[in-house]
Amino acid sequence: MNQSTISAPESEKALVAKALDAVLGGGTLDSDTLYRLADIATPEARQALRDGAAEITARFAPREFDSCSIVNARSGNCPENCKWCAQSSHSHTGCDTYAIVDREEAHNVAKYNAAKGVKRFSLVASGRSVKGRALKEMADLLLDVRRLYGISTCASLGLLNRDELQTLWDAGVHRYHCNLETAPSHFPTLCTSHTQADKLATIRAAKEIGFEVCSGGIIGMGETRRQRMELAITLREVEPASIPINVLCPIPGTPLADTPLISEDEIIDTVAMFRFAHPHTQLRLAGGRARLSHATLLTMLRCGINGGVVGDLLTTIGSTIEQDKALVAEAGYKF
Repeated sequence: MNQSTISAPESEKALVAKALDAVLGGGTLDSDTLYRLADIATPEARQALRDGAAEITARFAPREFDSCSIVNARSGNCPENCKWCAQSSHSHTGCDTYAIVDREEAHNVAKYNAAKGVKRFSLVASGRSVKGRALKEMADLLLDVRRLYGISTCASLGLLNRDELQTLWDAGVHRYHCNLETAPSHFPTLCTSHTQADKLATIRAAKEIGFEVCSGGIIGMGETRRQRMELAITLREVEPASIPINVLCPIPGTPLADTPLISEDEIIDTVAMFRFAHPHTQLRLAGGRARLSHATLLTMLRCGINGGVVGDLLTTIGSTIEQDKALVAEAGYKF
């Protein structure tokens, strides 16, 4: 990878300007430069970072917004101990619990979203992995959805091996989702029942088959700005087609229930940092956006977001498709 290194010392605004020139010139910023972008502190430099990210987005991001919808295909009773998740059996959140989603309900959701112009439909399941008969049932459901409604299908079914992933591929699922969640240095403080190495093994297997990969994380889980950039840098090894950016919605009953909310300025700056690290990759706005102001959402779209999960988002409230259509149109995208 041809990476551009920017020497120090220099002013923060000069750093942003040089980084922007390098990216617009087709370069890839090295890790040291990206960490220095994460460290900028002055309001003027942070605004320059946002403006630069907007310029990168205008240059490289397609103006057609990539929308996807998700169905919670299996809910609750998850044996993993992820501190952020309402579906972990280690927490007591009162979330819905069922073994597999009703087939007719899933069809209705897929049909509705396809009719609304949503481009992708995904099944997302709780648990370490979906195996055996349950995997076959979900693969068959996704095959039917693709054939009947003409919507692209995706899946997020946990830590699968190559044979299990092949079952999905054979059903016409050609994008697999597996979030790294947070920086490698922060992940062990949030989950000990599996590792990022486990996730990366699934991602490698998926890419060997030919899957596009959707992989991102959650911000606002007590990580630092440098750790958010650490996640962005680590994701460059994955080379995802799409990076979902979720904002933690602290859920009562989980270990992160009392986590202070990350500010809207920090959320915007994170999107801008990710755009500098991933000039050509789709940045997807996902969960936790219900509390964000209209102005913040528009700024996020300007600074890098060019895809999104629409409708209800797993266990947290999202927004309606019509609201999302209006928002992305206002930001200059075609839904």
